[in-house]
Amino acid sequence: MQLKLFKTLWGFDGSYVDAIAHAIKQGYDGIEGPVPETIEQAEQFSDLLSQNELHYIAEVATTGTYVPDRKLSVEEHLHYLKERLECLKILKPDFITCLGGCDAWSESDSVKFLTLAMDEVERNNMQISFETHRGRIFFNPWVTERVVKKIPEIKLTCDFSHWSVVCEGLQETEEDIIKSLLPSAWHIHGRVGYDQGPQVPDPRSSVYQHDLQRHQKWWEWIWLAQHENAQQITTLTSEFGPDGYEYRDLLEGRPLVDLDEINQWVGNEVRTQFRKLDIH
Repeated sequence: MQLKLFKTLWGFDGSYVDAIAHAIKQGYDGIEGPVPETIEQAEQFSDLLSQNELHYIAEVATTGTYVPDRKLSVEEHLHYLKERLECLKILKPDFITCLGGCDAWSESDSVKFLTLAMDEVERNNMQISFETHRGRIFFNPWVTERVVKKIPEIKLTCDFSHWSVVCEGLQETEEDIIKSLLPSAWHIHGRVGYDQGPQVPDPRSSVYQHDLQRHQKWWEWIWLAQHENAQQITTLTSEFGPDGYEYRDLLEGRPLVDLDEINQWVGNEVRTQFRKLDIH
């Protein structure tokens, strides 16, 4: 099995040309980021990815924001996804990772949205994976487990940093749920959460080694399960980001860490960990 690492565009302010240059320089296999807003932007991005032989994971947050409008319906969330598919036909992503739906929905509405979304994406000859993200359908392990039992063919983008803070620490009971979900685990967001937050200030610090090691253990479970199922490629995006997550000076508000450096460090740690498993 081969590991492919992706550079996140979350918090990246440069152009597509800059993003491509950074990804190549930093040794990533591809880029994960939002779908371009226009057909013209999609064509430009597609050409750059192709010319530089980089992969692309498309990120779609239904209704267009990371925190959903809880008044919007299943149909409105689905409509937003359908609109994004027009640009994605040009980009031909490896797959879509979706922050889908809303945590306030009933489980029947969640199942309805997910089923319709999967059908729509399949009709367009693409694949979709749904993220375990706060504010969305899969915001905690218990709801996720119940919904996945109703849609066993679903794929999950596993970002357990969200569950770490929602659950105030994942205990054995929640780890048992992670194990039950391994057949659905498709993609990993390599961020480290802790009991009181979705992103530790700096995973390189000895203060957060326990949290880092727990996430590494969960990632390893996913890789071993994928290898057991004869999966040829596994993907991970190092995803430490801004927007209230990053460690800042309390008086001046200036960043105290370089997120790009942290994401590169996480990627290097992941490569080392994966090689030690010897599951090629």
